[in-house]
Amino acid sequence: MGFSRRTVCAGGAATAALAATLPARPARSEPQADLRLWYRQPAAAWTEALPIGTGRLGAMVYGGVSLERLQLNEDTLWGGGPYDPANPEALAALPQIRALIDAGEYAAATELANARFMGRPLRQMSYETLGELRLAFVGLPDAADDYVRELDLDAAAARVRFSCGGVRFQREAIASAPGDVIAVRLTADTPRAVSLDLGFQTPLAATFATEAGHTLVLSGRNAGQYGVAGALTVDARVQVMARGGTTTAGPAAIAVRGADEVLLLIAAGTSYRRFDDVSGDPARDNRARLAAAARKGWSGLVEAQRADHRRLFRRVAVDFGRTAGADAPTDVRVARGLAADDPALAALYYQYGRYLLMACSRPGGQPANLQGLWNESLNPPWGGKYTVNINTEMNYWPAEPTALAECVEPLVEMVRDLAVTGARTARTMYGARGWVCHHNTHLWRATAPIDGAKFGVWPTGGAWLCKHLWDHYDYGRDRRFLAGAYPLMRGAALFFLDALVVDPKTGRLVTNPSLSPENDHGHGSSLVAGPAMDEAIVRDLFSACIAAAGILGVDAPLAADFAAARDKLAPYRIGHEGQLQEWQEDWDAGAADIHHRHVSHLYGLFPSDQIAVDVTPALAAAARRTLEIRGDRSTGWAMAWRLNLWARLAEGDHAHAILTQLLGPERTYPNLFDAHPPFQIDGNFGGVCGMTEMILQSRNGAIHLLPALPAAWPDGHMTGLRARGAVGIDVWWADGRLARARLRADRAGDLRVVLGGERLGLSLLAGEAATLGVSAGKLVRTT
Repeated sequence: MGFSRRTVCAGGAATAALAATLPARPARSEPQADLRLWYRQPAAAWTEALPIGTGRLGAMVYGGVSLERLQLNEDTLWGGGPYDPANPEALAALPQIRALIDAGEYAAATELANARFMGRPLRQMSYETLGELRLAFVGLPDAADDYVRELDLDAAAARVRFSCGGVRFQREAIASAPGDVIAVRLTADTPRAVSLDLGFQTPLAATFATEAGHTLVLSGRNAGQYGVAGALTVDARVQVMARGGTTTAGPAAIAVRGADEVLLLIAAGTSYRRFDDVSGDPARDNRARLAAAARKGWSGLVEAQRADHRRLFRRVAVDFGRTAGADAPTDVRVARGLAADDPALAALYYQYGRYLLMACSRPGGQPANLQGLWNESLNPPWGGKYTVNINTEMNYWPAEPTALAECVEPLVEMVRDLAVTGARTARTMYGARGWVCHHNTHLWRATAPIDGAKFGVWPTGGAWLCKHLWDHYDYGRDRRFLAGAYPLMRGAALFFLDALVVDPKTGRLVTNPSLSPENDHGHGSSLVAGPAMDEAIVRDLFSACIAAAGILGVDAPLAADFAAARDKLAPYRIGHEGQLQEWQEDWDAGAADIHHRHVSHLYGLFPSDQIAVDVTPALAAAARRTLEIRGDRSTGWAMAWRLNLWARLAEGDHAHAILTQLLGPERTYPNLFDAHPPFQIDGNFGGVCGMTEMILQSRNGAIHLLPALPAAWPDGHMTGLRARGAVGIDVWWADGRLARARLRADRAGDLRVVLGGERLGLSLLAGEAATLGVSAGKLVRTT
């Protein structure tokens, strides 16, 4: 800790290549109304504080009057260091595990897998907090008059305004992606009114110092975990730039007295360069960042930060209607929920989700983890890792359709890393070509099964991540990107050519061993052969590789092998209750938890489109029956998945009912973070995607307009959305019917547009736009 509690109390009385593949889209210049979270009191808990982020560097801003806290995160600060968890005993045990599963000895298979098939160590490293920057203001009370705290989504700025002793104070914090710093500006309308002591507090092993009379420095190391030594050096710095008054640097804190204005520039980093390289120099990097930021000053930083943010944020506008409920503070609105007739809260949640993805996933940084970027602990829930059996993927569901394709770059780069580490795991543990990733990974890109066999022996995590590579191509149709992504997809598919085995009961190709994520099938374990989710994910992977190979004109013989294997995968099955079976056997009714949070076997309905109401009606009906049995109420992220699934079933009112629960106080914190509980950010992103799916679906070779419009949103619009085929789409509706839609083609192609039972074919040139409307009950092109 950089200063004592006594001091506090006294004072408180990607890359350029990927970017080049993205189609140019003009930013919308106009701000949108109601785009702020606001409160009449400081945050009393972390889930009331307001998040800002550069993609790499983040802060949670509490907004205290006498004591301001900025809880800080840097996206490469994780426990441990480089290591290889692949288990050398696994390959010899694999045939025995498979034989036990084939014989129905599931408990024995689990016991053997726990003994000889799990990664070493059994746990993975955790995402860690950097700690806090604390600002203790001299002479200010704990409470003040005219207090307002807000997060302005359009400006990406956290602000606090209040009056005390006749002086009006304002504090503003921004996270600048162009400047790679956080900047905080402290002002008052009276000269010499800004006085404070500032210092770090951290749970890391760290020391504190000051440099040049104006810069506070934290130097430390990350923590070791599970027998893996900490390998990262950590550096964080705050440069104090005061106008007027005095600035005094002590051994571990800085004091400012009587200033007219204070600008704080915050930089942080670690020695991480890659999963196998920790040779960086964060102190050097931070000095350079601060020097560049200081030259720009507040106005220069803000100008660059706003332009960068709005270029992305203003691409999409949303209006679901507005009532007087939108005038209340955000925490009051959450407590009331959507049931209080506040459709604008859904629109705010939507744009907040886009804001969060922009703030926690930018080119050159790490992907969004279980908490995005923000975490107050050395050991957060589930380690704050990348859980790739649903959560990491859900983080990126809204990226393509809501025009944030750039934010996918960190995920693409992580898959590129996993193809390296996963190749070692595939070779060592399965004797297979290609690469594999099980249900979790982290900064060091570990890919072996962890936590225990009933959770971790699930080999299709990497395959699911590859769907995002194909989706990124499909939404942008950039051949150069596909050429770089195809080898990663090809490697994942090669693994399954080698690792799939023949089910002796059916003759079909299945994964073995595997499981339906985290769900006990009621027969002594979760381990099994060929769960429905695996077969669906591998089917998508093979299909994407076949399509990519055809587009690129490569690997024709291998594509034929993929097609042959795809044809031998186990099909979907409908059980005795009319449900879509989760396993090859009709076990759903006897599962340990029929209301389980995961709905893994419905992957084919969403995010895939293998099941659709207008293409496979019998399977869609079985998926509907599964959802009825599972129930709507679950964890936050699981309810967000259900929201998307009901939207795919064209059940808009049911989807909205789930959204109403998701946006209530049991599943949303006052700062609009999703409540699992505890906080997991995937629920936020799943909610955004679900609302998009209610208005626009891009699936099965068609663009579906208003497929699940709820009665609660009779009038509204969503503009700036994206569809497969490199198409931009604006949609307006009134009285529950389409008013007009506008499509813009980035690349020439044929499109099929669906509205209810109406279908319209279009051929558009690159850069061409078309406006659609309804005439005499028919969907028609009007311009």
